[in-house]
Amino acid sequence: MISTVNKREADRWYKLKDIPQQLSLVRDNVRFKVVPAGRRSGKTERAKRYIVRQAMKNAGRAYFLAAPTRDQAKKIFWNDLKQMTFSSLHPRPPSETELLVTLPNNATIQVIGLDKPQRIEGQLWAGGIVDEIADCKPNAWAENIKPALDTVNPQDPDYRAWCWLTGVPDGLNHFYDLAQYAQNANDSEWAFYTWKSSDILPSDVIEAAKRQISQRQFRQEYEASFETAQGRIYEDYSFANRTSETIQPHEQLLWFHDFNYTPMSSGIGVRRGDNLYCLDEIILSSAISRQSALEFVERYKNHDNKNVLIYGDPAGRAGEKHGHESDYTEMENVLKSNGWKFARNVKKAAPAIKDRQNAVRAKIMNANGERSLFVNPATAPYTDRGLATVQLKKGSTFIEEDSEVQHITTAVGYMVDYIWPIREPIREFTTRFAL
Repeated sequence: MISTVNKREADRWYKLKDIPQQLSLVRDNVRFKVVPAGRRSGKTERAKRYIVRQAMKNAGRAYFLAAPTRDQAKKIFWNDLKQMTFSSLHPRPPSETELLVTLPNNATIQVIGLDKPQRIEGQLWAGGIVDEIADCKPNAWAENIKPALDTVNPQDPDYRAWCWLTGVPDGLNHFYDLAQYAQNANDSEWAFYTWKSSDILPSDVIEAAKRQISQRQFRQEYEASFETAQGRIYEDYSFANRTSETIQPHEQLLWFHDFNYTPMSSGIGVRRGDNLYCLDEIILSSAISRQSALEFVERYKNHDNKNVLIYGDPAGRAGEKHGHESDYTEMENVLKSNGWKFARNVKKAAPAIKDRQNAVRAKIMNANGERSLFVNPATAPYTDRGLATVQLKKGSTFIEEDSEVQHITTAVGYMVDYIWPIREPIREFTTRFAL
């Protein structure tokens, strides 16, 4: 049963059948399969169809489709699962509460969020899929999932439950450890499968991705490479990102903030085409937002273009719902009283730290080697030093080590994520193809 919106796109997806690693993944009789693969390269689609086929063939067995959170698992699996199993025709309708489909042969498939890994316990599973395993809790596999799969069914004591562990690499974390074991251990129960996005996706889509993201992120997300976090968060920032440019009187100012008592950090920049120039900053010790605004209007009292765009941490809105002045309203009141026009460009919620960092990385240098973020180290020394030196917190692949320069790089990140967010450059295919 195939519903086609665009035959050309459908033909591209049918090429999934020609990838040897994917065929081996489906055909090999191995209990645990570790599958790091490129983004949008078909691993999740394969998993959905495989588990539906298994449930249709094996009456009375229980299967699961899991992801790091319940909302994520539901988004990835639930609607497709109902369509693939023709659930609307079943005697028992799917349970929207338990995210459970019961097939006419009494086999079941349940969608599970692993934000509470214990949800997977207490059931005699026949098999399952864990997608985005890199984002699951590090101990979930050893402490919850594997023990649940090892539980023996007294009615079928020789059967062993199976599991696919799929996802995109994310540093040298627990997914990396599982991949290393599957590749290198002499264990017949484990196997390793991998492929790149370029094995599936057309070249124009791959080139679009290279323009939008950094080299490291491209290797990780589109080539399924386990990239080590080398300490520096913005490892591609270099002398090539430094400039002697200064703000011109006619240019519209971009003012970006991270609200922190000490130091209160904000940067001032301009946009020239698709390039961002960070050319000034206001770093104040033991200060509040109003003092930062007073410094801004004094510093730019002779600037011709009295129109500023404001970016920053959504937490700066605190108090507004209850009629109190927030960090933003305090600054805006100072701007108003000094003849400035302004527009507040702040997201409703803070972006994920990794998304913010990846957006900045892509401006520093994308996978094509193109740079579009520049800093004047003479006029914005904290920004320059922050992008050059800010470190990862020990033991983390993304959390930033606290330092006096970390706050200005966070401010840069809020602005870059707002103007140049990392959007998925892969087309959202609506094609559905046969099991």
